[in-house]
Amino acid sequence: MRSRSPRQGYSRSDRVSEQLQRDLAQLVRELKDPRLGMVTLLEVVVSKDLAHAKVWFDVLDLEQAKQAEEILNHAAGFLRHELGRGLKLRITPELKFFYDDTQRRGNELSAIIDQAVAADRLNHSDDETDSDSSDSTAELK
Repeated sequence: MRSRSPRQGYSRSDRVSEQLQRDLAQLVRELKDPRLGMVTLLEVVVSKDLAHAKVWFDVLDLEQAKQAEEILNHAAGFLRHELGRGLKLRITPELKFFYDDTQRRGNELSAIIDQAVAADRLNHSDDETDSDSSDSTAELK
């Protein structure tokens, strides 16, 4: 039985996605648009035919999310051209950027859970105080 090489089962589109994410991160940092702000590329998914790439990103300032998405999609042609100069691909994928608010929603849910846990602890400590006072009353009688 042959042992599997590390690359087996790791598709070309996955490798291209990772390379695109590294290269795009560098190119986005070099964009000269002051409205863009701090952008983090979270994931790049390339289609099997390598013709299209979906790029998910997050921004530091929530108010800039929509504007950043517009700026990045407007700059997609330029970014694609710059990627094509560095990549050794027959076709450079067409880029489409999407704002990903998963981190923000996760933080909101975490805060709600923390509030519920704190309220539950407060209710349980009140119950223990009530039962302690009733126990001491019973002992006095």
